[in-house]
Amino acid sequence: MSDLPAFIAGLPKAELHVHHVGSASLRIVSELAARHPDGRVPADPEALAEYFTFRDFAHFIELYLSVMDLVRSADDVAMLTYEVARDMAAQQIRYAELTVTPYSSVTRGIPAEEFMAAIESARRDAERDLGVVLRWCFDIPGEAGIPAADLTLELALKHRPDGLIAFGLGGPEIGVPRPQFAPHFAQAVAAGLHSVPHAGETTGPETVWDALHHLKAERIGHGTSAATDPRLMAHLAAEGIPLEVCPTSNIATRAVAALDAHPLRILVEAGVPVSINSDDPPMFGTSLNAEYAIAAELLGLDETGVAALATAAVDASFAPDAVKAALRREISDYTRLHGHE
Repeated sequence: MSDLPAFIAGLPKAELHVHHVGSASLRIVSELAARHPDGRVPADPEALAEYFTFRDFAHFIELYLSVMDLVRSADDVAMLTYEVARDMAAQQIRYAELTVTPYSSVTRGIPAEEFMAAIESARRDAERDLGVVLRWCFDIPGEAGIPAADLTLELALKHRPDGLIAFGLGGPEIGVPRPQFAPHFAQAVAAGLHSVPHAGETTGPETVWDALHHLKAERIGHGTSAATDPRLMAHLAAEGIPLEVCPTSNIATRAVAALDAHPLRILVEAGVPVSINSDDPPMFGTSLNAEYAIAAELLGLDETGVAALATAAVDASFAPDAVKAALRREISDYTRLHGHE
């Protein structure tokens, strides 16, 4: 009899929608809180688990920012980044595009050069020590408006680290129109960065259309509300524009009422390419492995189907060709080893 959780646990994977600070496990946050005891965040793991229980998306953002306040130096940034990669390696994540919000760190006093050096040092060490290949997506915190977009673009273009491959837009969607950031995305794309904004999570499909038309999106972060617009789903399918789906996150932020109401199946049946992701895993009490198990249940997948999901994430990634080829081969070999051609 198939043991799907065990198969998922050993399956080599890529993750495309996961936030830098939002990936800090209780272990990492506890260490940061101990380093900075004047913060609001408890260092005790039990109290910390309770602290991470949030009421709604606005409360989640509040908690997220309180953790962000613990990242105060380049050493904190390097430690956080490397330890996130260590947690990824334990889940057999071979490649990840980590959404980083440099605006938050630089405006809190970490010099841009030191921030870039810290993430790059951790990236190189993670690849050497852990076999995890990291790439960066610098995102605009939408709630901070045009000034944040201006600084994020400047950091991406004038202080561009070697691992930077994409430009994004995060934070709350309500009250943050996508079109206002069109000039920033145009410059980022002109500089060779990929466009991967969040859209259509807590707002309707019109936000996804805006991301496509105004921000030239190549992938959409979340995009679950596309399931209510057949014309949009047909467009995403025809153009091969993937959605980065994060099921538990959607429930936690109340974007979707319950797992059995999640639109993943509707999207897949409409031919929309999807990847499965964890978003802010410790904060949502999940992991990429858990998200794959949820997706398998929602889609009725066996081991072969789950392996296909893992390959779809590789296909939707902006990984170097050699990394893509190696990871596809590794997924294929792993699946064959488990008796599936």
